[in-house]
Amino acid sequence: MASLQFNDVSVSFPLYHGESRSLKKTVFAAASGRLGEDKKHRLVVEALRHISFSLKSGDRLGFIGSNGAGKTTLLRTMAGIYEPVAGNIEIDGAITALLDPNQGMNMELTGRENIRLRGLYSGLSKAQIQRLEEDVASFAELGQFLELPVRTYSSGMVIRLGFALATAIRPQILLMDEWILAGDASFLDKARHRLEGMVQGAEILVLSSHSAEIIMRWCNRVIWMDGGQIKLAGPPEEVLGAYLTPEQFAQVQAVVRVAA
Repeated sequence: MASLQFNDVSVSFPLYHGESRSLKKTVFAAASGRLGEDKKHRLVVEALRHISFSLKSGDRLGFIGSNGAGKTTLLRTMAGIYEPVAGNIEIDGAITALLDPNQGMNMELTGRENIRLRGLYSGLSKAQIQRLEEDVASFAELGQFLELPVRTYSSGMVIRLGFALATAIRPQILLMDEWILAGDASFLDKARHRLEGMVQGAEILVLSSHSAEIIMRWCNRVIWMDGGQIKLAGPPEEVLGAYLTPEQFAQVQAVVRVAA
């Protein structure tokens, strides 16, 4: 049974003022009250501050919040890309992180070659790789483009292939950033059904999104991030009701009811 627990986790990034990107971070951090100092007395941006929550099999968690609230940083910390400066993370289960549509793909190889490479990396047999090819080809609907290098694909085609690859091999814990929401309406509908099928049977989904409708439809728990901290956590109706204006919340509820 998959599980994930954050225990008072904090993540900070040192600022190096010689770089323009660090200067931008300094201005943003100062404006949002997230400047701090580490043990080496370096100026740091406190990207995440004292984050605690736990997930069990069957949970579908959505992160909401404004740009810079800490949603993507939190996902990347869950994926092991960023290391906490305080607290600890306990994970039971294999994690698949879908944080970038190009993640894990060789852009010079064809779509089909990337599928086979993913199968080999996952330790699949020849017969299993064949089934993987058929599944990804059917879902992504790329046709003859599967025989062309991925670098020739449009952004939408890369999203289709990346999503299909990440979800064809059932993970125990799936982390997704909001780039997946760039797909067209028909693709989003297919993606929703595929994900909902995946999380049935003791799997965990964690999704970061600005779309209240997607959060309401896909998730049974929501965390509102603000300034690198958890502002509110609970069921979608409770958290989205506090996050959105009454008019926005009513509109989202109406759309979800119609789509149900």
